[in-house]
Amino acid sequence: MPLFSFMFAYLEQWLPRHVRGLVTLGLLAAVLLGGPISTHLAFAANNSVQGAKKEEGGLDIDAPTAILIEAKSGSVLFEKNADQLLPPSSMMKLMTVEVVFSKLAAGDIKPTDEFRISENAWRRGGAPSGGSTMFAAINSRVSVDDLLHGAIIQSGNDACIALAEGIAGSEMDFTALMTARARELGLTRSTFGNSNGLPNPINKMSVRELSRLARHIILTYPDYYQLFGQRDFTWNKISQQNRNPLLNSLDGADGLKTGYTKEGGYGMVGSAVQNGIRLIVVVNGVESADDRAAEAKRLLEWGFKNFELRSVFDSGDTVGYGKVFGGDSGSVKLVTKEPVKVMVQKNGSDKLNARVVYQGPIRAPVEADKQVGAIKVWRNGNIAVEVPVFTADAVGTGSTARRAVDGVSELVIGLVRAGVEKL
Repeated sequence: MPLFSFMFAYLEQWLPRHVRGLVTLGLLAAVLLGGPISTHLAFAANNSVQGAKKEEGGLDIDAPTAILIEAKSGSVLFEKNADQLLPPSSMMKLMTVEVVFSKLAAGDIKPTDEFRISENAWRRGGAPSGGSTMFAAINSRVSVDDLLHGAIIQSGNDACIALAEGIAGSEMDFTALMTARARELGLTRSTFGNSNGLPNPINKMSVRELSRLARHIILTYPDYYQLFGQRDFTWNKISQQNRNPLLNSLDGADGLKTGYTKEGGYGMVGSAVQNGIRLIVVVNGVESADDRAAEAKRLLEWGFKNFELRSVFDSGDTVGYGKVFGGDSGSVKLVTKEPVKVMVQKNGSDKLNARVVYQGPIRAPVEADKQVGAIKVWRNGNIAVEVPVFTADAVGTGSTARRAVDGVSELVIGLVRAGVEKL
């Protein structure tokens, strides 16, 4: 029997019925096309919502990079070069204040704690710098609460440096905290060279990761998030307006941050709520402040007008089954802990495709409530939302015979995979 025919026949013995066809066809395609066989098996979910085909987005904008997401689900409504790394300018202050928020939440610092405005903070970020500042006096002591107001509302570079030095001892040590915290939040590509986004070749973020950071801040720190919508702040007898133009031009707008450097161009992270739906927009690399405001507003208005939230799976629903290696059961039920919802166009023209993706098989023994992968929902071919999946039950270790059979099947698959990759 030819090797591939043998393998397809063997697959019939150990793959669950509902996934045999998918995996076999995927393997056959890989063989015919000469591509590698992935070790990540993608299993089709039980539910899908389909409609007439339509080109994704239906909107053309001038911003070089942009993304629009729904805050609660994280569902992506629109994206353009969303993973391109650019200088985030003052939008990077969102990472600085997130570190401060997390320290406050953990009780490591208090809002009433006072940090000194060092000569470094004053000279590089204060009045002598010529950049955005809260005008804190050199050697004065300012509370964490007031420094947050200055950093968020006035985009004060001096406030960010003072927070960094007060928490970590130096701005450089604080950037290490920013990086560590970013990785904890799943921001895998962002890099930070300072606390405020002033020109530095290390400062790089994508609009996708900025949107995820904004979503995290909104959902995790609702009390502190209110600062982003405050219209003005006075410090050292100098009153300054919030720099976010959406606050005065779009109903429901309440955040978040603008930015500009010569290297990065004009950018903005914005958010607004209408009819109970919160959207987050990020644009970067725009040529002017007016264009930045117009593009961000246009994206938000388009999203509110054309999209609605639809449920794909409820919390606790079975979304698929994971293949188990060496267990007393050949598969384990996979569930979500939260509803899987996605924003779709109101005209019903979107096509949704949901799949459970995990690295398998899962080796026994398997604990219940173990995260093993994610359910991903594509809208018109583009990822719209991704939600973790967990094992619903425990699976014990199988018999010696069961483990032997599973071992042989894995060996066969491994040999075939190695052979295909050499073709």
